[in-house]
Amino acid sequence: MASTRRLAAIMFTDMVGFTQGAQQDERATLTRLSEQEDLVRPVVHDHSGRVVKSTGDGLMVEFPSALKATECAVSIQEALHDRNRTASGTPIELRIGIHLGDVEQRGEDLFGDAVNLAARVQPTAEAGGIAISQQVFDQVRNKVPFRFEPLAPQALKGVQIPLTIFRVVLPWQATSGRGGGERTAGGRLAVLPFTNISPDPRDAYFSDGLTEEVISVLSELRELRVIGRTSVDPYKSGGRPLAQVGQELGVEWVLQGSVRKDGSRLRFTAQLIEVRSQETVWNGKFDRELVDLFALQSELARQVADALQLRLLSDESDRLDRRRPPRPESYVEYLQGRTSLRRLSQESLQAAAGHFRTAIELDDRNAPAYAGLAEAESLLGGVYRVKPRAVFRAETRQLVARALALDPDLSEALTMRATDFWDDYNFADALREIRRAVTLNPSYAGAHVYYGSLLADVGRPTEALQEYAIAEQLDPLATLVLGEATALLTFLGRFDEAAPKLARLGQVEQEGILFHDRQGQLALARGDVAGYRGALAWFEERFPTSPELTTAHAIVQIRSGHPEAARELLREAEALPVEQQPTGSISSAYAALGDLDACLLWVERSIATSRFSPRSWLYDRSRAAVRADPRFEAVLRRLGIEYPASGDGVGGSRPN
Repeated sequence: MASTRRLAAIMFTDMVGFTQGAQQDERATLTRLSEQEDLVRPVVHDHSGRVVKSTGDGLMVEFPSALKATECAVSIQEALHDRNRTASGTPIELRIGIHLGDVEQRGEDLFGDAVNLAARVQPTAEAGGIAISQQVFDQVRNKVPFRFEPLAPQALKGVQIPLTIFRVVLPWQATSGRGGGERTAGGRLAVLPFTNISPDPRDAYFSDGLTEEVISVLSELRELRVIGRTSVDPYKSGGRPLAQVGQELGVEWVLQGSVRKDGSRLRFTAQLIEVRSQETVWNGKFDRELVDLFALQSELARQVADALQLRLLSDESDRLDRRRPPRPESYVEYLQGRTSLRRLSQESLQAAAGHFRTAIELDDRNAPAYAGLAEAESLLGGVYRVKPRAVFRAETRQLVARALALDPDLSEALTMRATDFWDDYNFADALREIRRAVTLNPSYAGAHVYYGSLLADVGRPTEALQEYAIAEQLDPLATLVLGEATALLTFLGRFDEAAPKLARLGQVEQEGILFHDRQGQLALARGDVAGYRGALAWFEERFPTSPELTTAHAIVQIRSGHPEAARELLREAEALPVEQQPTGSISSAYAALGDLDACLLWVERSIATSRFSPRSWLYDRSRAAVRADPRFEAVLRRLGIEYPASGDGVGGSRPN
């Protein structure tokens, strides 16, 4: 029987109490079952759904989009709610679950992980409620006028990685965890971009930078989860109702305000608002000299903590007290650098590096500026190769050391030091440093992303995906977390989960290097050679001299059945000067050719040049033959890497 594959939203419905009702009064229960099907099927049809089959006391339905499925589910529950308010006798209640993923159609039926996961999501819904997976939430979060609440991570039967599941809060339902108007300590908070009301419009960078700094300070309060800067940027222009902002970002609290910089004077106003009640629970006005800015930020953090009934731990309080203010002119340059660092283009990274250097020249004790410069230089060297690897690594190591000498608890610097250990395959020290960074600043999404990728590299993909999920909750629109999660899910063969994250990454940075790289990865993993060529065309236009293009075209030749043409291209790559050789991708190409001797030779060379990516070799299904070679197991053992435990969704087999 012929089959086809496609991306689809799958909805399962289940009638609450059917089995018990049938035992007590079979005729009445079957009548209610018939009534609910008569109600549900027309609603499904109106929302472009297709009933795949009946599951006895429910239906399995396919939709062309997550939005159609969610809107249909809401319409069904609204219709049943109206019916139950007016009808006498036993109410009809459904549990509805929705998941988005890749499905295979055989005849009229559907198969695949997406179907299995949708069936597992459905029982997590409350009676009369709707539960959706993270993949659905990603697509509908800002397209329907309802609030979503994350449920605790669900360990579902037959599902190896805990899913993040959300409940749709319908108008007649109460939000969970709240009662009687009582305020709950802690929670999730978004700092919306502060409005610039300075006389000089060119001072807008200052309000942008101050927004980021306030997010950074509040993020260090461990009982509070603060949404990252990338995800609040779209709200800079204002205009959206507060309830919509709260729903889209999944927060209970919003901090908003304005900044007026007039010479060396700073006027700052802020309001802390509870989203549910629209109540202003705190507001503050500050009129200070620019030199007092750090003290203002610490005072703001304390007042917000008091308003939210947070308990400041002694080390958090001490850290707020000992924050050293840099010189005002240095701080201004640092803020401009942080604004530029949020974008990953080569031009913006170079601008960020320039601002950080100026900040250091103006105040050589500005610890955050050293950490920012280290991150900018690391990205410029690692992604764009503007300097030899040994050179930029030595420079960033010195910058990080200086930052930590000035501030031993600076999470950004600890994260960069972890990546330095990581590049040397010193996983134990890297894990120690990144855990400390996460502990000191649990709302720093970047640390969670790096932690996740480090865990993936040491053979712990389940924990890695959990860290990515935390990072995504903290900063849903951050390109790095979406890119890293997409890559790992692709390597694991979980294409139905990788595709929606790739789509979101494309929405955030359609012309970005990370999106096109991950697009090519996913296309290749799915056997879509044409899609892979499309991604290569983007790189050829922008980076025509990149050595990786030669090995990428070798992969195309291999997948197209031309191994000798591929070997010729590989010989070209091998003839490059040592510092330019794409050692990691050469080893990957030889793996695709099935030449294990050459593959393992270049694996060793990629390790020597710090270009060996363990996670791709541990999980990529196309490299199972390499994993089965005892020589490769010896390489991993030497690096201190363990094969993932069975059940982690790894393609291929572990050597005996």
